[in-house]
Amino acid sequence: MELRTDHRDAVDLLTEPLHLGLGSRARPVDGFSFDPATLQAYAAATAEDGAEGRLVVLIDEDGPGAHWECHPAGDEVLVCVSGRVAVHQAESPGAPARTVVLEAGQAVVNPPGVWHAVDAEGPARLLSITPGLGTEHRAR
Repeated sequence: MELRTDHRDAVDLLTEPLHLGLGSRARPVDGFSFDPATLQAYAAATAEDGAEGRLVVLIDEDGPGAHWECHPAGDEVLVCVSGRVAVHQAESPGAPARTVVLEAGQAVVNPPGVWHAVDAEGPARLLSITPGLGTEHRAR
């Protein structure tokens, strides 16, 4: 995993997210994946941005999500680019949830400290703008 400094070429957000950092910096993230080692390397590489750093990534979904997640450092924005998704928001994993259904072109904000899970009603694509600092995951 590496933050690229030369970023004038097109970036495929499905395979190479962008990190938005302090000073209005936008840097592609080469070799990114959602595995624990890469997430740890990403957190270390972007630590200087603290709670203001954001990861921008496109995610293809199909069916129920496998995990709950929570971002204590700030708001996460989820934009439904295509398809239809249900975003479940709760105080803790498995607690009674508030559900927001998104159609293409709609967005929802997951506030800091709110656990959330996403279920796609068939194939769907999401644009996620996520604060990475302190993000937690729990299996569903």
